[in-house]
Amino acid sequence: MPELSKGQRAIGQFILNSYDRAAYLTAAKLGKEVGVSESTVVRFANALGYESYPALQESLRDHIRTMLTSRQRLSVAGERLGDGDILEQVMNSDMKRLRATLETISREDFNRAVDMLLQARRIYIIGMRSSASLATFAHFYFRLIFEETQLVQTTSGSEIFESLLRIKPEDVVLAISFPRYSKRIINAVEYAKSRGASVIALTDSSDSPIALPADCRLLAKSEMASFVDTLVAPLSIINALIVAIAQKKRDELGELFDRLEAIWDRYDVYDKRIHS
Repeated sequence: MPELSKGQRAIGQFILNSYDRAAYLTAAKLGKEVGVSESTVVRFANALGYESYPALQESLRDHIRTMLTSRQRLSVAGERLGDGDILEQVMNSDMKRLRATLETISREDFNRAVDMLLQARRIYIIGMRSSASLATFAHFYFRLIFEETQLVQTTSGSEIFESLLRIKPEDVVLAISFPRYSKRIINAVEYAKSRGASVIALTDSSDSPIALPADCRLLAKSEMASFVDTLVAPLSIINALIVAIAQKKRDELGELFDRLEAIWDRYDVYDKRIHS
């Protein structure tokens, strides 16, 4: 603070006091809140070592996402969305996160994750709170591809460790977590590592508490949309994992699906009528 100008110090104090709002204000709106010019806000970002104000803003968003309460998220979303077309804004944000994920995700880590899953004795899939839907989706398809796949039950802390009790070094855990990070999945990853198992972390940052101990990191950009998180990018990564693994096991899966189709037809599982 002592090295900054008077106007820049005012900006810094505003961010410290109202970080939840500052992370989503444009340079012009932040300047208006503080009573300084837009150019002063830009120079403030430069003074902190950022190339631009949006770079500072993005860094601040990443830093505070684990800190915001649901009430704060709801308030921030109201300011961001305003009276605009919510459908368009949310879908544009989702597309932006998909593009950013595609540009930054490590192909090496993705290919390594595919190989780890193919070589695993048993695959454990774990995701909590909003990430539980991603874990369930992954498990639905993984259980068709692999003989030994388990969706870790997460309704209580004890159930998690009961599910992981027989985990071995030849096993792989696919752990999925996005802000706000659940302490229970952090503990589960630590336990799996202590048993010698390998961990694939599907999360938003290399600084994520489940990424740090993981053997392989799949980083997907997520965004706060009101009090919920948009998880389009991690879902797309799971889709890519499923497709990549299916390509490797194409012949085996072809025979399996022939048998499944016969069972589905026999027990009238799907509606096969032609609908106009």
